[in-house]
Amino acid sequence: MANGRGMGPNRHGYQKPKNMGKTIGNLMRYIGRSKWLLVIVAVCLILYSVCTVGGSYLLKTLVNDAIVPGNYALLAKLLAFMALIYIAGAAFSFTYSRIMVHISQKTSYALRRDLFAKMQTLPLSYFDTHTHGELMSRYTNDIETITEIMNNGLASMVSGMLTFAGVVIMMLYLSPVLFLVTLFCLGLMLLVVMTIGKRSRIFFARQQQDIGVVNGYIEEMIEGQKVIKVFNHEAKAREGFRTRNEAYRRSATAAQSFAGAMMPAMGNISHINYALTCCAGAFLSIYMGLDLGSLVVYLQYVRQVSQPVSMISQQVNNLLAAIAGAERVFDILELPGEIDQGDVKLVHVRKAADGSLTECEDRGDGWAWKEPDGALVPLRGDVRFNDVVFSYVPGKEILHGISLYAKPGQKIAFVGSTGAGKTTITNLINRFYEIQSGTITYDGIDVRRIEKDSLRRSLGIVLQDTHLFTGTIADNIRYGKLNATDEEVVAAAKLANADTFIRHLPHGYDTWITDDGGSLSQGERQLLAIARAAVADPPVLILDEATSSIDTRTEKLIEKGMDSLMAGRTVFVIAHRLSTVRNAKAIMVLELGEIIERGDHDDLIAQGGKYYQLYTGQMELS
Repeated sequence: MANGRGMGPNRHGYQKPKNMGKTIGNLMRYIGRSKWLLVIVAVCLILYSVCTVGGSYLLKTLVNDAIVPGNYALLAKLLAFMALIYIAGAAFSFTYSRIMVHISQKTSYALRRDLFAKMQTLPLSYFDTHTHGELMSRYTNDIETITEIMNNGLASMVSGMLTFAGVVIMMLYLSPVLFLVTLFCLGLMLLVVMTIGKRSRIFFARQQQDIGVVNGYIEEMIEGQKVIKVFNHEAKAREGFRTRNEAYRRSATAAQSFAGAMMPAMGNISHINYALTCCAGAFLSIYMGLDLGSLVVYLQYVRQVSQPVSMISQQVNNLLAAIAGAERVFDILELPGEIDQGDVKLVHVRKAADGSLTECEDRGDGWAWKEPDGALVPLRGDVRFNDVVFSYVPGKEILHGISLYAKPGQKIAFVGSTGAGKTTITNLINRFYEIQSGTITYDGIDVRRIEKDSLRRSLGIVLQDTHLFTGTIADNIRYGKLNATDEEVVAAAKLANADTFIRHLPHGYDTWITDDGGSLSQGERQLLAIARAAVADPPVLILDEATSSIDTRTEKLIEKGMDSLMAGRTVFVIAHRLSTVRNAKAIMVLELGEIIERGDHDDLIAQGGKYYQLYTGQMELS
């Protein structure tokens, strides 16, 4: 697993939002794609607030003109009218809530879609420095937090602000003197919101960070269960989880503690406000002529003014958590994709009798590189490294001035100890990473001039670690060529000698596999990977320990098929079993990022160097 270097916590243990305004702006651009629905939501929010504030104001008329004089007919009419107003308010509330659910789901769908699409464009170096669990938490915790605030919180906060503004205006209208008492308590409420909200912002951001770490550790431990049990490290795994889980518990407890303290604090201040207002209102009513209806309405507004403040303060924590999550999502969405300035494309061509090439839509007679001026260069599979220097981390060179060539149809083998640079060389052919200096050419064309999609389409790769996708056996073989026919799939399986074991499966090629092919043996999974490369029919093959997981008997069975697959192709082979590279045109012996020996099998044996020691068993590959 990756180590998560790229997004580790800062020295305080949490990630503070770098630019809250920018994050909110980015999020609003997604929400704003439903602008007409937002207009309806805005209208409903305004009307709901009007109903809430206006319904309470009717109490003045109800008390002064109906209850005090004993006018029961007017009382019945006013009560019916108030009921209609509150029913209308409930309808407006229901409408905007339903619409916001639709908008939130549409927004989360768009965020997940764009996030997944962006990850397909990121270089492998990004995934080398971020754990799977950390990346998965963007899709789960972070986007779910955004969805939750849009489902329930955002509209509630806007409604609360509108209601608060309406109530304050009506309170000023009814009694500016009483409003001074309310203003003092509102100041206390604001101070509480700012103080608790500031701390909540820190701990909610830390909580989101810690849960990503926990998820990453869980995934890593589940994937490594066999290794854990082999080495009896269950206790160590539990301790590692306990440490990470404890960190998450602390941050979550702190975040929820501040969130939980908000409501009691606001409630107590609200009670104090009501009590002070009652006393002051009674004095004004007795000595300064404030009518009873205005006092009743004002006291009702005192109750109401704390509700939107409490509602807003309650949602502030969720909003801050959503902003922290949104910032993590947008951090990825704003990353630059793989650098690809190539202008040379791979196209199908037909070959005329005079040797000239013509581009065609179907498979044709082969492939060619199409230059920007339309010139066609036949794809032959001539790959050359010229004084290539490369490092994964600046200042730590992995390859030191590597020079080699593979002529069309040649089989080039790399041997050497683990970490010598064998796999790195093949990764550079694919341009999974960019070299620091030197050149790599493909049929005389600098690979940096070839579009990455075209470059990788021309290469077939069988990796040591086979990854199978959920689906049928045929689907997994067809991954090498998505439009391959059933006949082509079967032919590729036969070439890799996978057909026999496939036909013995319960449903043959239609057998469903999950969990990275966990129901298959390692050798069977490797055979499927070879069949996947075979169906792609690439001009250049890269076999990275392709037979390392296959027993000697199975290896002999596929040897003939592999030879057929490699015929006429340029092949790069990385192997620990030196018997698999004896027939290579050239064998490169690597040590610490340098080629220390090169030649065919007989030449290297005659030299009596490291290859000779490896082959005769005097030295082992590690």
